[in-house]
Amino acid sequence: MIDLSTHYLGLKLRNPLVVAASPLCKDVTNLRHMEDCGASAVVLHSLFEEQLNIESNELDRFLWDGLDLSAESTSIFPDLGNYNIGPDSYLEHIRQAKQTVGIPVIASLNGVSRGGWVAYAKQIEQAGADALELNVYFIPAESGASAEDIEQLYVDLVAEVRKTVTIPVAVKVGPFFSSFANMAHRLQEAGADGIVIFNRFYQPDFDLEAMEVKPAVTLSNSSELLLRLHWAAMLWGHLKADVAITGGVHTAEDVVKSMMAGAKVTMLASALLQNGIGYLRPLRNQLEAWLEKREYESVEQMQGSMSQKNVPNPKAFQRSNYMRVLSSYSVK
Repeated sequence: MIDLSTHYLGLKLRNPLVVAASPLCKDVTNLRHMEDCGASAVVLHSLFEEQLNIESNELDRFLWDGLDLSAESTSIFPDLGNYNIGPDSYLEHIRQAKQTVGIPVIASLNGVSRGGWVAYAKQIEQAGADALELNVYFIPAESGASAEDIEQLYVDLVAEVRKTVTIPVAVKVGPFFSSFANMAHRLQEAGADGIVIFNRFYQPDFDLEAMEVKPAVTLSNSSELLLRLHWAAMLWGHLKADVAITGGVHTAEDVVKSMMAGAKVTMLASALLQNGIGYLRPLRNQLEAWLEKREYESVEQMQGSMSQKNVPNPKAFQRSNYMRVLSSYSVK
């Protein structure tokens, strides 16, 4: 019998298939279906910092000020149609999730500042979340903000949350740091129990007919996995914090590669949005079949086996490989 279990954030999981934060996680019925189909844990959809701000001050102001506005003026109201209004409903969702499923429930906070957002982490813990994922989505558009300032913002945020809660804390970040290895260590030192690589940044597109800037959501594909594999493999053996890979995990082979690079879990969103929650079941079966065919006894046996620290040619992850790749390409 193949042992598919793994450990992530101090939690023993039955396999490395974790559902990433997505709209699918807003419905507790979906959470139950995810568990039945083989998910080992779920990351709930994110509570956005903006929602907390609206709940605490902006919404009251808009409602009261709006009493004397014309119908046309209602366009200035914040668009909350796609949001889960207010933090209280998010806390209730955590409680319902814990009552519905037996697998770990990881809450998700999406923001960039401290203050009330950080303080709210304690309420998430009290609601019963098994862990907390900090989804730091920040686009530094101000020219006066230095790289050092931005990195310190991340570190301070994690440190403040770590002081607030006792449950495990993971931080989900993008790859756009001058020295990601250094940043990962700093986040670990600030109190992160896990590093989730990598956040996908959604860039707007241009509508040339309407001459407007429009939002564009593109689901991931397996080609995006390579960047994640590279950094998971580079960090393995040098970082105590657990590494989770999200973005580009679509097949059993993607899961295997992630484990071999050094990830403790893989997180899936796009694959389930494309194929349905039931896709978890064949994915798990294919993973088990792959290990059995190659006579692996467990998932943990393969973790880190293809990391930079363990491969015969560690230079494959360095600049020498970059030059080799470019010189080996032939023009047809």
